[in-house]
Amino acid sequence: MDNQVQLISDGDGLAIIGEPAAVELFLQAEDLPSRELGLPQLRRVLTHGSAGLQAGSEIASSSGRWVKLTEESAQKIKKYGLMESKIPGVSHAMAGKPGDIKGWLQITTRPGALATNPAVLAGAAGLMAQLAMQQTMGEITDYLARIDGKLDDLIRAQKDAVVAPLIGVGFQIDEAMQLRAHVGAVNEVTWSKVQSSSGTIAEVQAYTLLQLDGLAERLEGRSKLGHLVTASEDAESRTRHWLAILARTIQLQDAIAVLELDRVLATTPGDLDGHRLGLKAARNERLETISRTTDGLVSRIDTAAGFANTKVLLHPSRSPEVVRAGLHVLDVVVDFEQRLGMESNRERLEAKRWADAATDLRDKALVSGSRRVDAARALGSETYERAILSRSRLSNRVAERARRMRRGTDDK
Repeated sequence: MDNQVQLISDGDGLAIIGEPAAVELFLQAEDLPSRELGLPQLRRVLTHGSAGLQAGSEIASSSGRWVKLTEESAQKIKKYGLMESKIPGVSHAMAGKPGDIKGWLQITTRPGALATNPAVLAGAAGLMAQLAMQQTMGEITDYLARIDGKLDDLIRAQKDAVVAPLIGVGFQIDEAMQLRAHVGAVNEVTWSKVQSSSGTIAEVQAYTLLQLDGLAERLEGRSKLGHLVTASEDAESRTRHWLAILARTIQLQDAIAVLELDRVLATTPGDLDGHRLGLKAARNERLETISRTTDGLVSRIDTAAGFANTKVLLHPSRSPEVVRAGLHVLDVVVDFEQRLGMESNRERLEAKRWADAATDLRDKALVSGSRRVDAARALGSETYERAILSRSRLSNRVAERARRMRRGTDDK
């Protein structure tokens, strides 16, 4: 495999396999950040049949790196024309640098190449799924580290019997991941410590989603501004805490999935690809459920801010409180979604410009007196400027989802 590398993609990541020098040259040429793929684990899949033994021998002398596919990195490898394989969702290609040619070129896949071996493709896809989940777990760790106070303190602060078991389960799973890192596999003893944890995690996750739904429901149907201010401030103070607990449940579910794939790899490698696809489908369904919950919260905070804006002249000191609370909720929701790799295209809520409000309600403003109008404008300018500061970060995902639904209806 001199000056050749084999490329395998599962749609979320890219595995580059070849001689160490060739892999390094390819990554440098394409300027792709990468991490170790973990080929020793792949060798365990290749234990049956002569083709498997030959591939295993070739793997032993190869280097493997993994690249997370982003819009930029996907564009860079598009030129290599990865072809679909018989493994669902997995594509492959070969790239080479023959002679003195400076650039890397797509080359014909030779018979018997690693990238055409179904066991290699399935095993590589399993490793890539683990790495993608581990990267998300790292993102969640960074997210939780930025929250004031330790996560365990947040859990204890809830004083809730449903949430409390998450601390102990987290200790067990974290320990299992550490043992996996040291041993290089998940043995029966390690697995026995965590295999019953999924139910506890799912229960805490469902309960947390109910709490977020409750925050959203308390914002709905509030006809009095005072009640709306109270509900908005409650959502502002509690949303980050519940999202932190929710993020921890997702992190632990990803860790369980990584451990599961190791167990399948060690015990029934023939089931590896089906198990990988099942885990991916289950994870996507969980994220969709979470997305519906956060969408509901954002939609109601948006409605609350709109109502508050209509009361700006009558209540110049209290209306901005609802909008400020809404901006904070939006910030924490977007931060949460981005860390989890969820699509997050929300538009920053803006307080309606107080000057516009004064124009729309000029008659009422005249009745209430020029002093109230001046106060409303002064407070409104301050809130509006704060809202503008980070608007470039966000665009409206709720509106986008509505457009997609309308397009779907139009297509029918």
